[in-house]
Amino acid sequence: MRAFLASSIGVTCAAVLVLPSAVPAGAAPDTRTVPAESAEPVDVPGSTQSLPMRTLPAPSDRATDEPTRAAAAPEQGLPEREVRPFSLVGVVWDDANTELHGSVQVRTRATGTGEWSQWQDLETHNAEHGADPGTAERESGAVRGSTAPLWVGDSDGVAVRVRPEAPDPQDRTATAVPLPGGLRLELVDPGKDPQQAPATDAGTEEDVQAAAGTQATGDGRTSSLAPSVLPALGKAESEVRYEAEAGLVPGARPYIGPRPSIVTRKGWGADEKLRERKFVYTSKVKAAFIHHSATGNNYKCSQAASVLRGIYRYHVKSSGWRDIGYNFAVDKCGNIYEGRAGGVTKAVLGAHTLGFNTDSMGIAVLGTFTKSNPPAAAVNAVAKLTAWKLGLFGADPRGKATLVSGGGNKYKKGKKVKLNVISGHRDGFATECPGARLYKKLGSARSSSAKLQGR
Repeated sequence: MRAFLASSIGVTCAAVLVLPSAVPAGAAPDTRTVPAESAEPVDVPGSTQSLPMRTLPAPSDRATDEPTRAAAAPEQGLPEREVRPFSLVGVVWDDANTELHGSVQVRTRATGTGEWSQWQDLETHNAEHGADPGTAERESGAVRGSTAPLWVGDSDGVAVRVRPEAPDPQDRTATAVPLPGGLRLELVDPGKDPQQAPATDAGTEEDVQAAAGTQATGDGRTSSLAPSVLPALGKAESEVRYEAEAGLVPGARPYIGPRPSIVTRKGWGADEKLRERKFVYTSKVKAAFIHHSATGNNYKCSQAASVLRGIYRYHVKSSGWRDIGYNFAVDKCGNIYEGRAGGVTKAVLGAHTLGFNTDSMGIAVLGTFTKSNPPAAAVNAVAKLTAWKLGLFGADPRGKATLVSGGGNKYKKGKKVKLNVISGHRDGFATECPGARLYKKLGSARSSSAKLQGR
């Protein structure tokens, strides 16, 4: 899928957050950390195979059915090979500040049938996702350049090819742009789904509140009895429960939407040993950025937990991030999932909208909505989630918020920018995300969200 940088180079939104299966339908953020260790799910080990690429034969040596191309830098990749089982694939390289100018395609072999897929594109322009420039997460030394990951389902064979952009044939002075150094193919096995506790063993009300982030133990740890799902609350109960946290003036009318049901990290089986132990917070949540994952729409909501664990592992182990990038995820069935750790009521600093992670939250809707309409259930879920979460911070979903850019391709670092409280990723960064069709639905989401708040 194509998009555009300020320099007219395409980018898209695809940090691929996806849905779960085990459940039904001017701040200085990097200095505000809290030591933490969340409850572990039943053992759901996963793994990552990291395969270095090599130079492939020149196009003239390739099969005759492949298109001819203008002269370019050498291609890299790997021929068809058998590998250990995996379900998600991506490509990374050494320097996060280097852009991959070219295309990345993979073929995979389905486990069981032995059938090979056609060549599938990976989104190469993924730099608009990640921590802001100059933050501790970005400058950790562990961050790598990466494509968006692609969910391919149970597979045991793979081939990959990375083709650089060919020089402009009309420009005789143009030179081939080399591929980034250290290209590696990442194959992620998300592990097995967690075993769910019986409904009668969901933990105490204190455990539910701790998981929601409204309470914490003295050392910042969460309860080992944290539930897999935070149950939905009515508007009146939500207002009573969260008025104090929202810091409302006594007698002021609360505009807090009813808390929707939220699948916790325990619910989708997050291995808390993968991420950094500390939570990192920003000052408040003034705006919500809506994304699409750009991973396609041919998935079952029952696969969500596996996909989330795969993306989580890819973000942390392959891309070098401190945790999964988004604060929340929404699937096409309207289920809502907790993303980055730290408490769903808290202003957790994410890595979702480069330049505007401070004082915001990121919500990823699973799917590709460039030419396909997003399901109504997903748009409604965005409205429900924002009505509640933005209400905790006194934000009007139909209003505007002023954010300070941390640096990007649309706004220079330090520039104050007035944005919609519910914005699309493209509003803060020159990208196609969240897809034209989903972006058109944001007006409806704003109205529904405000109505749920009682405005």
